[in-house]
Amino acid sequence: MEKVNEIVSQLTLEEKIKLVVGVGLPGLFGNPHSRVAGAAGETHPIPRLGIPAFVLADGPAGLRINPTREGDDNTYYTTAFPVEIMLASTWNKELLEEVGKAMGEETREYGVDVLLAPAMNIHRNPLCGRNFEYYSEDPVLSGELASAFVRGVQSQGVGACIKHFVANNQETNRMIVDTIVSERALREVYLKGFEIAVKKGKPWSVMSAYNKLNGKYCSQSEWLLKKVLRKEWGFEGFVMSDWYAGDNPVEQLKAGNDLIMPGKVYQVNTERRDEIEEIQEALKEGKLSEEVLDECVRNILKVLMNAPSFKGYKYSNKPNLDAHAKIAYKAGLEGVVLLKNENVLPLIEGTPIALFGTGQIETVKGGTGSGDTHPRYTISILEGMEERGLKLDGELVNSYKEYIKKMRETEEYKPRTDSWGTVIKPKLPENFLSEREIKKIAKKNDVAVIVISRISGEGYDRKPIKGDFYLSDDEMELIQTVSREFHEFGKKVVVLLNIGSPIEIASWRDLVDGILLVWQAGQEMGRIVADVLSGEANPSGKLPTTFPKDYHDVPSWTFPGEPRDNPLKVVYEEDIYVGYRYYDTFGVEPAYEFGYGLSYTKFEYGNLKVSLENDLLKVSYTITNVGERSGKEVSQVYIKAPKGKIDKPLQELKAFYKTKELNPGESETISVGIPIRDLASFDGNGWIVEEGEYEVRIGASSRDIRLKDMFKIEEERKFGM
Repeated sequence: MEKVNEIVSQLTLEEKIKLVVGVGLPGLFGNPHSRVAGAAGETHPIPRLGIPAFVLADGPAGLRINPTREGDDNTYYTTAFPVEIMLASTWNKELLEEVGKAMGEETREYGVDVLLAPAMNIHRNPLCGRNFEYYSEDPVLSGELASAFVRGVQSQGVGACIKHFVANNQETNRMIVDTIVSERALREVYLKGFEIAVKKGKPWSVMSAYNKLNGKYCSQSEWLLKKVLRKEWGFEGFVMSDWYAGDNPVEQLKAGNDLIMPGKVYQVNTERRDEIEEIQEALKEGKLSEEVLDECVRNILKVLMNAPSFKGYKYSNKPNLDAHAKIAYKAGLEGVVLLKNENVLPLIEGTPIALFGTGQIETVKGGTGSGDTHPRYTISILEGMEERGLKLDGELVNSYKEYIKKMRETEEYKPRTDSWGTVIKPKLPENFLSEREIKKIAKKNDVAVIVISRISGEGYDRKPIKGDFYLSDDEMELIQTVSREFHEFGKKVVVLLNIGSPIEIASWRDLVDGILLVWQAGQEMGRIVADVLSGEANPSGKLPTTFPKDYHDVPSWTFPGEPRDNPLKVVYEEDIYVGYRYYDTFGVEPAYEFGYGLSYTKFEYGNLKVSLENDLLKVSYTITNVGERSGKEVSQVYIKAPKGKIDKPLQELKAFYKTKELNPGESETISVGIPIRDLASFDGNGWIVEEGEYEVRIGASSRDIRLKDMFKIEEERKFGM
């Protein structure tokens, strides 16, 4: 801190102002290119004091920089990891730390100082366009996984930035919408994951969200950034704004938003703005004190003094992409969720397979926007199955290749590039094969595998319509026809879901024999799919989010706010009842519940022991593989509170554990400790654990509770903020 104070004392007022405002979007609107092409932003350097420009880059599924540079023959590829919702489906903290390390190494070796990840907003509604790059509907799962990821990234000497703080749960009007949410719901659901990540992961940075929170922009909320984040949680890093967030740079600094990004003159409606000039004026007029400015500068410098740029690190531009591809593959394998399996998977070696769906070739590796990546390669589902030697119907494969090629040449279906530089391909009709052709295919193959794909991304939300949340008519027709024809010959049908967040499944799942949720697994997609289908790997993923039976069952009915066509306000009417907290408490049957996932083997739970020692609840139990294949099991510890003064959900996740690979007959004893404080509810003034009998519920999912035991809290306990 001494060194930081020394630097601050030598800075001119103009230099201080420059340090709290970014240089503008690199390479755009007349701004110079970043030294790392494709980086999201940079800070101003102060050369006379040896302060370099610091480079910030996206993103949650891998470092997002440009692979090619003008006048440079080299390529700068990065690894495309599975999207965050798939990483969360692993429920594996050690694996998330490993993924973080790999991303951190790429960040460092490409000359970037801070990775703008992880994104950890709660899945309030399945239609949020960015749910693919958020972890979960549950704050404990989100917070624990984010902490592990942050530790991994920062072990490589670069910073992680957790985002978007807070309640940025939709893309529709995200820059202006006012999120109205109770303090209890905020603290127990939307803030809780960030609190865990701040305390356990100690990220270098937090990114404030675009939206307003109860009337005030998040980047201009002193309550959020100073009272909660710094004073209550002890955050010691710096806060940066989301790009072009808020409407007043002076208010941002006063509220504790230390760095305004991306900086430089920009357009707000018809008004041109320059934050540096506005801050200068506010200082002259006494609307901003130099003490406040100094505090922001200190917060930034005390962190960035540890960054590679400050230390003069000679980055190689040669990260270990081969090693990272293996980590991406491993993470994807553990994130695959088996939703249905009626004696069809894994496929017997040599089974003749008919592969349907344009997604076999046009496989979606991840979402669009800042969560996109530029890898060396992406293995499509078809390529992965061919590479792994699965026996595919070559004639059918060629039909799909010809159909896609022909359709992509037509005006209606020509690929286009969005504002992020991502190539978007309009959805092709899936029902181009006649019933007669499908019957012929069914005769000569033993199993049908149908790929259903979806893509979404930053800047727009999904829709509760056919072709998005619901299957399109052509997709439904394909599933119906293939199932009918294959079943007529006593043959099986499997659906692969290459999606980034929930779709409706309940209306068609009875038509098929198996459903494999393969998410958007990044560059190793096809190999992951092939290895799970063939049984080379046993799926061990579980859902980090509820799949509702129908969109009308979703509790966040006010999404995306009012007025519907241009929402200015969204009220979180469901309060704390988000995801399984709602479905379980009010007895609403989901298609697939939170924490659900099948395996190719079976696990038994037993030997539950519960004890309360001082302020720690100790829980231990044993999991045994009683099936015929090796595999891993995710177990979940829920707590059911007694009825008291405060309304509580039926149960809440408080801990989870993924076993090691257990061979048939092998057991593992799991021990977890849950601080009593973690059972507290927010009563408007502070945290309170009511007296009474609590139930510990050990589940294979939120609705498959295998073990139960009780413990008693003798008297009410209160905890401060």
